[in-house]
Amino acid sequence: MPNYDYIIIGAGASGLLLADALGRDDFFSNKSILILDKDIKNSNDRTWCFWENGPGEFDAILHKTWPEIYFAGNELELATSIDPYQYKMLRGIDFYDQYLEKVKSYANVTFIQESVSAIVDREAEVQVKTEGSSYIAKKVFNSIFDYKKLLNQTKYPVLQQHFLGWFIKTEKPVFNTEQATFMDFSIPQKENTRFMYVLPFSETQALVEYTLFSENTLEKEEYENAIKSYLKDKLAVAEYTITEVEQGNIPMTCFDFSKGNSENILNIGIAGGWAKPSTGYTFYNSTKKVKELVAYLKSGKSLSDFSKKTRFWYYDLLLLDILQSDNHLGGSIFEAMFKKRKPQLILKFLDEETTFWEELQIIWACPKSPFVKALFKRLLRY
Repeated sequence: MPNYDYIIIGAGASGLLLADALGRDDFFSNKSILILDKDIKNSNDRTWCFWENGPGEFDAILHKTWPEIYFAGNELELATSIDPYQYKMLRGIDFYDQYLEKVKSYANVTFIQESVSAIVDREAEVQVKTEGSSYIAKKVFNSIFDYKKLLNQTKYPVLQQHFLGWFIKTEKPVFNTEQATFMDFSIPQKENTRFMYVLPFSETQALVEYTLFSENTLEKEEYENAIKSYLKDKLAVAEYTITEVEQGNIPMTCFDFSKGNSENILNIGIAGGWAKPSTGYTFYNSTKKVKELVAYLKSGKSLSDFSKKTRFWYYDLLLLDILQSDNHLGGSIFEAMFKKRKPQLILKFLDEETTFWEELQIIWACPKSPFVKALFKRLLRY
């Protein structure tokens, strides 16, 4: 049975970022690392978007950047620069191509395409079983997400960021290539939090996506009809071709994922709660978590103690409590923030990089009653 120091299960964003960070750090040069994934990672299965202040480590493989964003609600329509930030888009295939090549170049890293069937914690070591083999490791980093764990508890709300997007090509110039539509809540809300999201790649090409923050998903036809209506009524687009379709679902929850960790097993990525609970953004947060994790591994401490709650976790929890009981309030909450605060401060807050004083400014901009009510309800549950 092959033995490794570290096994990384899943060659998605978090898995490959971690493998690369370990592989290029001399501290881990004597550690053997195995990456297991059921897929060969040769297709564009997803896109990641994030905002960043100035140049970043992924700039060379970005698909597109936008210096401006557009936000709309019932009473607000805002088109604005987000300088010094840029809104950035990274295609999955471009990330896989570069990072798989990098990790495979490290002498101590091995990539095997196999599907993991079981992880057995033996306290002193961990056994990882696949369909055809079995491996032993001292430490395992797992990115396989189990939705059932979230649904089998009631302490924390579980919503979904679910979406369907069309990559379209129009006959005539329509799109502003300098501006990404961050959130357009001017569409019918239907007692939910629903918005349109538009990423223009050229004047005639864009991703147009219908997104919801809610407990339940929709029938495919409802997503499609919403996109059709938006193209016709908001963008005045009559003729277009759908070149690609993107559909996804990201859990929005403050569930304590750390309970699934042990001394030698750590859940990472979405499986580890690395998705921002209030927005679903995961990629940029994963880059920061990986850096923290690499530094933590050098300390030799138990993996069970890696995850810590921050004050941002409590902010997210209150918002999710509100959206669970009054799902239609999401649009008005975001609209209040964008109406009263600069987008740069909001983006900084969503990246969890604000000071406490800056956070108070954000909180003060939001409708007070829903948050006070949610706070008292949450306090009664503890």
